[in-house]
Amino acid sequence: MVDKRRKNQQFLPLYAVFPLLSCVAVNSLVYFGTEALTGNWKHYDLTLPVDRAIPLVPGATVIYLGCYIFWIINYILIARQGEEHCFRFVTADMLSRIVSGIIFILLPTTNVRPVLAGDDIFVKLLGMIYSIDEPTRLFPSIHCLVSWFCYIGIRGRENIPKAYRAFSCIFALLVCVSTQLTKQHYIIDAFGGIAIAELTYWLAFHTQAYRGPKRVFDWLYRGIFDRQGKISRKEGEA
Repeated sequence: MVDKRRKNQQFLPLYAVFPLLSCVAVNSLVYFGTEALTGNWKHYDLTLPVDRAIPLVPGATVIYLGCYIFWIINYILIARQGEEHCFRFVTADMLSRIVSGIIFILLPTTNVRPVLAGDDIFVKLLGMIYSIDEPTRLFPSIHCLVSWFCYIGIRGRENIPKAYRAFSCIFALLVCVSTQLTKQHYIIDAFGGIAIAELTYWLAFHTQAYRGPKRVFDWLYRGIFDRQGKISRKEGEA
């Protein structure tokens, strides 16, 4: 029998451990797997005239990299909104990566990055990003997609301060802007990421699609955490 109090009353509730780990696993599989598959394929440049008009601003790298902290905080916060909310959200997150992965395969994309000039800290940081992150798998932007999830996952949740919900919306939009100012993505990539986030979130919260993953997560929880709890109780009685 699952101890519901033990399962729920944690900084990171135990019911959220496997769902959040699954988000990381699916994201990594899609992002790196599709690159390995399509690396030598023809890639398409979706640059629009508006993209050429947007200036390069290396200082935006701070937001582009800082969003990783934002993601961790908000995903944990979203997971704490209740077991069903967590499972539905994670289902949306994984669906979004599957959709993105299909697009990465059907429409491999690339762009031409600008030549960096100068040697200040922001230019060096952006140069580091350019050196380790190939200009591929651009549409949709995973940066924009995940950041928008960080907002919509708490959108309308009255137990979360309105000011923080507003901050999450603004910061998610700033992340989208940073992808443009660093020339990591073009505008269609940002809109694509937001659209896929909204679509998969709607599906997860208006259908019963989450029940399949929920059964798997419950099975893992019972098999590991409950078993460890039984072992600990037996050792205590010995």
